[in-house]
Amino acid sequence: MRGIKDHNLSQLYLQLRFTPAKQRKKELDSAEKLLGLIDKEKEYPFEFVLYHITGYAPKKLSELPLIKGEELIGDLQVFISKLSGQVAEPVFEQGERIYTIEELAKKFGVSTKTLSRWRRQELIGRKFVFGDGKKRLGFSQSTVEKFARNNPELVSEAKNFNRLTAKEQERIIKRAKALVGKGVGSRYQIIEQISEELDRVHETVRYTISNYEKNNPDKPIFNKPPGVVTPAAAAELYRLFRQGFSIEELMERYWRSRSSIYRIINSRKARALLAKKIEYIGSDEFLEDDAEEKILDRRLAGKRGKGLEFSRRSLDEYLRVSKEAPLLTREREVELFRRYNYLKYLAFVNRAGMKPSQALSSRLKKIERCLEEAETIKKMIIESNLRLVISIASKHTSGGTALLDLVSEGNVSLMRAVEKFDYTRGFRFGTYASWAIAKDYARKIPAEAGRPDKARAVSLTNVHQDLRTEGGAGVVAVEQARQSLVEVIQNNLNEREQYIIINHFGLVGSLIKKEKKTLQQIGQDLGRSKERVRQIELIALQKLRHSLSIEEFELLTG
Repeated sequence: MRGIKDHNLSQLYLQLRFTPAKQRKKELDSAEKLLGLIDKEKEYPFEFVLYHITGYAPKKLSELPLIKGEELIGDLQVFISKLSGQVAEPVFEQGERIYTIEELAKKFGVSTKTLSRWRRQELIGRKFVFGDGKKRLGFSQSTVEKFARNNPELVSEAKNFNRLTAKEQERIIKRAKALVGKGVGSRYQIIEQISEELDRVHETVRYTISNYEKNNPDKPIFNKPPGVVTPAAAAELYRLFRQGFSIEELMERYWRSRSSIYRIINSRKARALLAKKIEYIGSDEFLEDDAEEKILDRRLAGKRGKGLEFSRRSLDEYLRVSKEAPLLTREREVELFRRYNYLKYLAFVNRAGMKPSQALSSRLKKIERCLEEAETIKKMIIESNLRLVISIASKHTSGGTALLDLVSEGNVSLMRAVEKFDYTRGFRFGTYASWAIAKDYARKIPAEAGRPDKARAVSLTNVHQDLRTEGGAGVVAVEQARQSLVEVIQNNLNEREQYIIINHFGLVGSLIKKEKKTLQQIGQDLGRSKERVRQIELIALQKLRHSLSIEEFELLTG
C-alpha cells in the first residue's frame, strides 16, 4: 500500500497513533464521512480536512497549498486503511456480515481490480480481524448496500459482464491459447491481459477458461508451470497474499502446490526482514543462558496507561489529558527498556545467517513476534513521556512557533530517543529525551532562537545526582548539565583548547541560541590554520572522552 502523500495529513495520522482506541474509532468514522464528501474535480484546504476528521477548527494555516480532490481521495483511502488496522475488531463482533475482497467480487461478479476502482469512488473498506486471526480489508453489509443504492448503473453494468455468448467464450479460449503459445506470462497475467483486451472482468475470463479445461481435460490451455518461479511472479504472489488472498486461491492462480506457495511467501518475508534495520542497546545480561526466561517471562507489572489525546482539536483538552497519564517509575522504565531491547536483540540474532531460500515459517514467525512486541512496548514508553514534550515545547514558544507545531516536532524526537537510549547506564530516560528534543528544536526550528536563558550553572556532581532523581528530567536539568560541561572543560583543557571547544560547539549563549564559530573563524582568532585548529580540537575531544559520560559527550557534540 502506498503512503499518505500529503505531508499534513501524514503528520495527523502519526499523531492519532497515540490516542486511545475509542478516540481513533471516532476519528475513523469522521474520515469515512469526509471521504463521501470529496469531489475529485475540486481542491480543498487542509483546515477543511482537519476540521472534518478531528472537529478542531484552527486559525487559517497560511501558505499551505490546496489539496486536489483526486489526490485527497487516494490519501483518505490510505488514511482509513492504516487507522482501521490499528483498531481492527473481530468480524464476529460486528453484528452484520463483513465481506472479504474476494467474496464481494463474487457477489457483484467483478474482478478485485474493479473493486479497487470502486473504492476510489464510494466503496469504503476497513480492516477487520478475520477467523484466521489475520487483519484484512473487509466491507460491511451496510456499506455495500449503500454503494449499490448510490451506484445502480455501475453495479448493473458489472453484472452484465458475465453474460457471454458462445462466440465470446470461444474468442477468450482462442486468445488464451495464443498468449500461452507466446509465453507472455503466468496464468493470472494472461487472464488479466485478456480481461483488459476484451473489456471483461477478470473473474469472468478465469471462470470461462477453467470451465473449458474442466470439460476438455485432454486439451489443457496452460501447461504445468516450471519449477522455478520468476522474481516478478513471486513478487506478485506475495503482494496478493498480503492483500488477503488465501493459500488455496494462490495455488489455483499459479498452479503451485501448497508447499511451493509457502516457500515463495517465506522467501519474500525473509527478504523483507533481512532488509529491515534492527538496532538495539546490548547488555551482558542478554548473553546469559536463562536470559529469555528472566526477561520475557516476567509479567509487565501494572496496567498500560491511558493514551493521550494527541489531535489538533483543543490545546486545553490536550494539556488536561496529558496530566492524567501515569509516569513510569524507575524500575518500570528499566524493565520496559530491557524487554524492548532484548526483543530486538532476539530478532537480530534469529535473523543472522538466514537465507531467503531456506527460511522456515517458525523462524520467521518468531522474528515477527519479537518485532511486533517491541513496537508495542515502544508505543507504551512514548505514551508515558508525551507530557515531557509538552513541558519542553511550552518553554520555547516565544519565537512565534505554534505550540502544537513544537509538540509535533518533539514527538518525532521522542520516538528517536527511545531507539537510542542506553538504559544500562543508570540515567533516567526523561533526561536523555529532554536533550534530544532540545537539540532538535535548536536545529529544526530557528524561530526558537529568541528564548532567553534562565538556568544557572551547577556542579557536575549535582547534575549526576539530578540524573538519578525521580524528577530530574526537564529543560532545567539539561541546561544545568550543559553549563557544567564548561566546568569540566576548564578543569581538563588548556586555554587554547578551551577556546576552540567552547566556541566551536556553541557553549557560548543559551541552550537554544547557540553561538557557534567555524574552525576557520577560530583559526583567524588564534592566528592558526583551519587544519591546525582541527588537530587541536581532536586532541581536546580525546581528553574529554575520559571525563564525560556518553550522554554528556553527545550533549557537547550533538
